[in-house]
Amino acid sequence: MNPNQNPQTDIMSAPLKINLTEIIRQRLGNRSKWLPPFLFRPLEHLIRQDRLNQLLEAAWPEEGSGFSARILAELGITVKVEGLSQLPQGEAFEFVSNHPLGGLDGIALVGVLGAHYGDENIRVLVNDMLMNVAPLKDVFLPVNKYGSQGRDSARQIAAAFEAGKQILMFPAGLVSRLHPDGVVRDLEWQKSCVVKALEYGRRVVPVHFMGLNTPRFYRLARLRKRLGIKVNLEQAMLPAELCRAQGARYEIRFGAPVDVGAMRALGESPAAIAAALRATVYEL
Repeated sequence: MNPNQNPQTDIMSAPLKINLTEIIRQRLGNRSKWLPPFLFRPLEHLIRQDRLNQLLEAAWPEEGSGFSARILAELGITVKVEGLSQLPQGEAFEFVSNHPLGGLDGIALVGVLGAHYGDENIRVLVNDMLMNVAPLKDVFLPVNKYGSQGRDSARQIAAAFEAGKQILMFPAGLVSRLHPDGVVRDLEWQKSCVVKALEYGRRVVPVHFMGLNTPRFYRLARLRKRLGIKVNLEQAMLPAELCRAQGARYEIRFGAPVDVGAMRALGESPAAIAAALRATVYEL
């Protein structure tokens, strides 16, 4: 790479390509040799591998918010944004969003925040497995709680806060679910979003992403739970959900910044503040 080139804009030499068969064989090691090739094709079809690779090729060589914009354009998706332009200039925030889609919501928010603040100024906390999404690796920060990787992850997150990056979190951790009252919303929010905001003196901006996955995603999640299956089977449906969003319209609403430090000073616990932030998001 040219030493004068910004690593944020370094162009990938080839499009990212998903090969589920290879991923499974690498994970299983020698045990995979007993699996006949015909078993993999239904799985590749399930995650819409061919369509995902078409999208990745169409978006190459874009990265960061440019990649996000190309993916949305290829899918014919439109996003309406409210409230972001009203936030005070020159302040570093912690953005906390609901997680209704489990993929496209993150892609869209990278596009919106990257276009507004610049990719070099935003960071999104994600499951460390998502660091394999090369076009977004420069704006992603891995969340890993175990061993040396956990310590390295904590250092990277601390450095991003200290450098004044705009931080985006999905405090539920998992994609939204259909609840017994028939409403789709996040699971309980983790208090870590409040702990970090208190640690670094950040005001928190609640973000409401309005969108839904298809009904069969929620049906599978409820069936899996009724059967007592602990493995999160419905997560495997998320790539297909992304592909089925062709032509969808979403809305993102940014709320007024919340001073969680003041709430803590009044005696509220981080868990209670996280629950209040979650409620605020659904009131936007």
